[in-house]
Amino acid sequence: MANYNRVFLLGNLTADPESRDLPTGGIVTDLRLAVNRRYRNRDGELAEEVSFVDCTAYGRTAEVARDYLRKGRPAFLEGRLQQDRWETGGGEKRSKLKVVVERLVLLPRRADATAAEVEPETTPPDEPSASEF
Repeated sequence: MANYNRVFLLGNLTADPESRDLPTGGIVTDLRLAVNRRYRNRDGELAEEVSFVDCTAYGRTAEVARDYLRKGRPAFLEGRLQQDRWETGGGEKRSKLKVVVERLVLLPRRADATAAEVEPETTPPDEPSASEF
């Protein structure tokens, strides 16, 4: 039977990316993405469910994530699922499913961004804009 391991996620970062250098000279960046699902519950009311997804990027994708993404910023990513397995000091076996990012698309900020998130104007306020002519 054939297998297919592909994930597409669109969400917002819950924290600033965390980067570290690899012994081989590369870079790895960890991201945590919040993905919302809206649906109608049994009573017909709108409900929302949030999933938090751990993601890891390598190489150039990791550099872009480190340099351009911040907490609260939206991002669209494509990747594959990978299960990490380890054993605790007490001998317990643990595992965690994460997404290995293979493609990252930076998205513009939300239209309803707060004043602190708004980019500065490119036209000085004392000059008339094109719409005023």
